[in-house]
Amino acid sequence: MATKLDKSIKRELDHAGKTYTITIAPDGVKVVEKGKRNGPHVSWSSIISGDAALNENLKISVDASRS
Repeated sequence: MATKLDKSIKRELDHAGKTYTITIAPDGVKVVEKGKRNGPHVSWSSIISGDAALNENLKISVDASRS
């Protein structure tokens, strides 16, 4: 049986030579570079509905067209 997510969980991640703090909370996921205060936040409804993936694909498409 899984444990209910009723409070924030913080974990540290090393990626590409930088350290990030990942916060998994009841309202979504937030990724912040260690030592910083702000970073991207994605809500669970955005992840579940597919909006997060759609936004990422749109960003990749726009970036590719600018080259």
